[in-house]
Amino acid sequence: MTPVNRNRLVALGALLVAGAGLAFIAFGNIGDNLVYYWSPSELLSNGDKAYSATIRLGGVVQPGSIQWNEAHTTLEFRVADDAKPESKSVHVRSLETPPQMFREKIGVVVEGTYDQTGIFTSNRLMVNHSNEYRAPKEGEAPRQWQDTLAEGATTATVTPPGAP
Repeated sequence: MTPVNRNRLVALGALLVAGAGLAFIAFGNIGDNLVYYWSPSELLSNGDKAYSATIRLGGVVQPGSIQWNEAHTTLEFRVADDAKPESKSVHVRSLETPPQMFREKIGVVVEGTYDQTGIFTSNRLMVNHSNEYRAPKEGEAPRQWQDTLAEGATTATVTPPGAP
């Protein structure tokens, strides 16, 4: 083998090793960073695997299930596979103020933990929405969503578990 061919072979080998190292850095741990969400049907059928683990649950807010307690800023609702009343659903409790666009029949993804009592406690609530922005109408209060949330709620107050 001539020195020129040997240099080309060494350069090609070094290039392949560098490319493999770069590919491993870029794609090697990508599975650890991907977060998938479960549907309510998947969560209910695999409940044992989900207990006490941080997971994401995605679905549609079931009509007539929203309960907002303004005094405790507690939001409770049911997430179903779709908006049909007969769909499997999961009871969700969120301890934060919901996004402004939160309402019945809207797609949501909640992140939190599922316990053995069948309640999904959420520490993050995200809603699906279109990419169109609608500016508030003249005279519309920025916090007017709280009034519409209370109007759409089936119960105005919720007693937290363990409270007298």
